[in-house]
Amino acid sequence: MRIPASYPMALLAALLALVPVYILITLASDATAVFDSHNLKILGNTLSLMVLTVLGSILIGVPLAFISAYVQLPFKKLWLVLFAAPLAIPSYIGAFTLYAAFGPGGEINQLLGFETPPMYGLTGAVIVMTLYTFPFVMLTTRSSLLSLDASMVNAARTLGMSMPMSVFKVILPRVINGIAAGSLLVALYTLSDFGTPAMMRLDTFTRVIYVEYNAFGLSRAAMLSLQLMVIVGFLLFIESQIKTASERHGRPLMLFPSNGQKLAMLVTFLPVLLLAICLPLAIFTLWLARDGVADFDFSIAWNSAYASGIAAIVAVVVAVPVAHAALSGKVGRIMERVTYFGFGIPGIVMGTALVYGGLQLPLLYQTLALLVIAYVLRFLPLAVGSVRTSTEHLDSSLIKSARVLGASPREAFMRITLPLTLRGIIAGAALVFLESMRELEATLLLGPTGFETLSTYLWRVYEAGYFGRAAIPGLLLVVISACGLAIMLSGEKRSQLEH
Repeated sequence: MRIPASYPMALLAALLALVPVYILITLASDATAVFDSHNLKILGNTLSLMVLTVLGSILIGVPLAFISAYVQLPFKKLWLVLFAAPLAIPSYIGAFTLYAAFGPGGEINQLLGFETPPMYGLTGAVIVMTLYTFPFVMLTTRSSLLSLDASMVNAARTLGMSMPMSVFKVILPRVINGIAAGSLLVALYTLSDFGTPAMMRLDTFTRVIYVEYNAFGLSRAAMLSLQLMVIVGFLLFIESQIKTASERHGRPLMLFPSNGQKLAMLVTFLPVLLLAICLPLAIFTLWLARDGVADFDFSIAWNSAYASGIAAIVAVVVAVPVAHAALSGKVGRIMERVTYFGFGIPGIVMGTALVYGGLQLPLLYQTLALLVIAYVLRFLPLAVGSVRTSTEHLDSSLIKSARVLGASPREAFMRITLPLTLRGIIAGAALVFLESMRELEATLLLGPTGFETLSTYLWRVYEAGYFGRAAIPGLLLVVISACGLAIMLSGEKRSQLEH
């Protein structure tokens, strides 16, 4: 049997994705420390943050999914963008600005002359994480809602069931998988986030791993990383079992509430949008007006773009054979799934593993190459998914015709496959680039000495207390993240048109 040409590169990518796991297992020698009281406290904090964030995201995300899917609001598309907009702001930026705005000496205290409750600890972390993760639940639930046929609800209403009862008895049971899928995304994001717990002074796995690394406790950091990976792996397994099947056979439900009811809906969720979107932008604008741009070195933005650009190019070069291997058979699909390990590994865990790998290979340690490797391992699945989607829609008869006419496999790829899948390749590269620009944890651990990026600069000024200097990098990261959200929403729009 002939081995597809894409298999060797796909196998190499799969093996590289497993390297961080192997390194962490090698490093984590003190397994008995798993059961000490400090570890149990860290576990309790981490699980509490995860559970409370998931609950908060459901309480906000599910009602907003109903509003954006079924309620006929004026400027409906604009409201959808606004509801999804918190995804365009990294949660650590939200944590930074909420921490700076509230409490004694905060910006609100200085501007308005009265003190507000301090925003830190578990309460502050839950608020921040909920504000920036509820769109995951909203978008997956909304997708499930749009796939339902309105006739079932209409039949229930005809039989005398009220609209609220129809929602609870007819609609919610049929979209529970969509809610679960979004909730798992929230849980995974919460577990992997470092910036928010660190800025909120909450000892979770990610924060303590970073503290142990800085205290040269690499073995303990590795052991904590493995514990976190076990939880993440369990959630990924659950996620793989969830199917969100489409069942549309007719028109979706349409609701026409009164103007007063529409206003009540918007007023109810207005504080969410104000805290998640308006507050960070207002704080950064205030700092920018107060401190100007003179203190910011724009070469930092170039560093971010340069490292992320290299990572994006490498990622799509690797993603093309991995995606083609996934479409060629079961073995290829297994190799593709293995490459998703990196996406499931939190950035702080990836950084910890590759720091040790760099120590064993002095040519890589504290180099830009090691940082790029971390970006590629973490965000390769974004490129693979985009390339595979565009390749799946390719008419295979075009390639067969080219081969019949005498074209070699390489010629058929260069002249037919590549041009027709170029949009997917560019979209995948853009997603890797944007996520690499936002990445904080792995960059903190692996960035070369003196190599500052937008995210690490933001972290340094937070640590130093020079909050005003965060305006430029903060606003740049928001703009960059907004571009990523635009790509994601345009992908959703194309998907809806295709179905």
